[in-house]
Amino acid sequence: MSKVLVIAEHLNGKLNAATAKTVSAALALKPEAIDVLVLSDAPDAVATAAAQIAGVTKVLTSANAANAHAIAQVLAPQIVEIAKNYSHVFGPSTTFGKDLMPCVAALLGVGQVSDLMAVESPTTFKRPMYAGNAIVTVEAPADHIVVATVRTASWPEAATGGGAAVEAVSVSAALPTHTRFVELAAGKSDRPDLQSAKRVVSGGRGVGSAENFKIIYDLADKLGAAVGASRAAVDAGYVPNELQVGQTGKIIAPDLYVAIGISGAIQHLTGIKDAGTIVAINKDGDAPIFEITDVGLVGDLFQILPELAGMLASSTN
Repeated sequence: MSKVLVIAEHLNGKLNAATAKTVSAALALKPEAIDVLVLSDAPDAVATAAAQIAGVTKVLTSANAANAHAIAQVLAPQIVEIAKNYSHVFGPSTTFGKDLMPCVAALLGVGQVSDLMAVESPTTFKRPMYAGNAIVTVEAPADHIVVATVRTASWPEAATGGGAAVEAVSVSAALPTHTRFVELAAGKSDRPDLQSAKRVVSGGRGVGSAENFKIIYDLADKLGAAVGASRAAVDAGYVPNELQVGQTGKIIAPDLYVAIGISGAIQHLTGIKDAGTIVAINKDGDAPIFEITDVGLVGDLFQILPELAGMLASSTN
């Protein structure tokens, strides 16, 4: 039987929703046990949240001042020491997981399964290739620990209501000193996080300028949504690259995705293909974005958005 170790992603004492999605992938294995590992300087709050995820057997915590910041080279040796008791080690395919899990795989001397999107057996998985245009089946060696990153856009969050036990573990792995934390530079916003938001409003090259992007922010605020952008908008300097959605940005799966002035390049479509409902506004009726949308509006975004904003305002009064 499989026994899965899920690496918890957290920041500022809060568990990231990607962890619950990674647990969903682990549940598809029908394993004997799913344990969640929380590495932190103060893991109690995160561990309590992880223990509530349905399907989790146990939450392991390792409190160490060196774990105050998510440095892959520091976390990986600790994970490897604990992972030897497991058949699978899963992490989310987020920036955190993409940085960390290759280090874990290298220290274990195994290959990594990246962007796991479906489970066929304990060693057989499906993952996307070529910007999602091809889905391939990969098989991991049965006699090695399986290390994988989970494509969070392909999995729902596991339910809450669990009551897993929390257990502190002692880790004796030697930690490297050649890598150290300097600072975390991140844009501050009161809007939802782009990676985990239920609603996202994105703008593209058609918005025209950084100043015009205010119309995107205004609509997002009315919808309680996160703000995203196409690569073309980022390259043009309209918004910072942390808002980029797509193969070379963030791959997301919100319940509602509104694409404004976005033509629909394949690398952008890759990042939103798992969204629940896709709405597009573009003056070009032949834009590729309309091939995948649930609702499409052909017209000038600078005329349509004020009208839409007015309707939203009247509906809330």
